[in-house]
Amino acid sequence: MSSKLPVVLVPACNRQLGHHPFHIAGKKYVDFVRLAGCLPLVVPNALDSEVDALLDLADGVLLTGSPSNVHPRHFDEGVHNPDLPLDLERDQWTLPFIPKVLERGLPLFAICRGTQETNVALGGSLHQAVQDVPGYADHRADPNGNAEAQYGLAHEVEVLPGGVLPRILDRTRFEVNSVHGQGVNRLAQDLRVEAQAPDGLIEAFSYPKAAGFNLCVQWHPEWQASSNPVSVQLARAFGQACQAYRQQYREPLP
Repeated sequence: MSSKLPVVLVPACNRQLGHHPFHIAGKKYVDFVRLAGCLPLVVPNALDSEVDALLDLADGVLLTGSPSNVHPRHFDEGVHNPDLPLDLERDQWTLPFIPKVLERGLPLFAICRGTQETNVALGGSLHQAVQDVPGYADHRADPNGNAEAQYGLAHEVEVLPGGVLPRILDRTRFEVNSVHGQGVNRLAQDLRVEAQAPDGLIEAFSYPKAAGFNLCVQWHPEWQASSNPVSVQLARAFGQACQAYRQQYREPLP
């Protein structure tokens, strides 16, 4: 096996700090990539002319969660709550980027906002406020709680048979955290539901038509991942897929 680590692209978010714009990525996502045995490469906003060069470098992609939401104009809706943060710059390049990742067969792992933007990028839509939709629970965290409380286990998910998750995990039900206000509404064509919350909200999906490993989850497996058996199994599966991609397409290296 090669001693060189697979390279995983981690698209950054955009944040104004003081008077200046910054590209940022949460440390816990970078740590998850390292737990997977891969080398994280945080990517700022990419120009159209840079996307193919970035994909040529990559052995995998991890789409992070974020305080920001995908702008609803991408699924033909107006903004439900203007007080919630958006990230138009991230939308601008990740939404066209995601189909290219899947077309290449690059391993893709998406978390929370990353899951939502994958669904939108492939033609799906979102509930902008899950808690306002009849029949659904409130999946948001307590805004007054500390990080430990906000990312504590909140509800169970049920794994559906026949997908990616049953091949990775040694269980069909487990508890997850829940820190999201938005969620999948109309699932994009050809996506497969992998797991659901007790209220029926989609908690994970995959794209079976892609040649490479891909899994999108609504919860946050990166939170204290090394001490969570499910998170470790997910990270390991993603890392193994990235290593296999590297060995198939990049080796032998000079």
